[in-house]
Amino acid sequence: MEKKRVMIFIDGSNFYHGLKNVVGKTNINFQKLAEKLCGERELVRIYYYNAPVQREDNEEMYRSQQKFFSYLDDIPYFQIKLGRLEKRGSTWVEKGVDVRLAVDMLSMAVKKLYDVAILISGDGDFASAIDTIKDLGQHVEVAYVSQTYHLKTSCDKFIPLTGEYLKDCFK
Repeated sequence: MEKKRVMIFIDGSNFYHGLKNVVGKTNINFQKLAEKLCGERELVRIYYYNAPVQREDNEEMYRSQQKFFSYLDDIPYFQIKLGRLEKRGSTWVEKGVDVRLAVDMLSMAVKKLYDVAILISGDGDFASAIDTIKDLGQHVEVAYVSQTYHLKTSCDKFIPLTGEYLKDCFK
């Protein structure tokens, strides 16, 4: 029997804030996490979605994020996909990140590029995309630091990323 092909889709900012608020640590070794999530299945690719900070808006945060992106670039089968940040009043808002992630998950499902998608996010807005992917015949697992009702009820399998689960996935 052939190994199931897995693609991992990471909602970067959502995952970062979930780790920070629930686990208290954010220094994830993404390669180790991917290996743990895949188990004996075949990892095809990891996609990481985020929005870049502009140098002129925050030099220190820009440098820190660029260093982080360089770390990610060294991970095999890992691809960064970026949206953009827009200023709304005094806050910055990600634009184009969630839509890009959902479109990629769906288009790759239609092309039958994976058997199982693992979404790392707590954003319930992905529930419709998950339902559509399941209708196409693929499986969808959601891995996150806390249970989110819409995603837990939509996915085939929910993997709670507790501190215990993640203990060997930190740098």
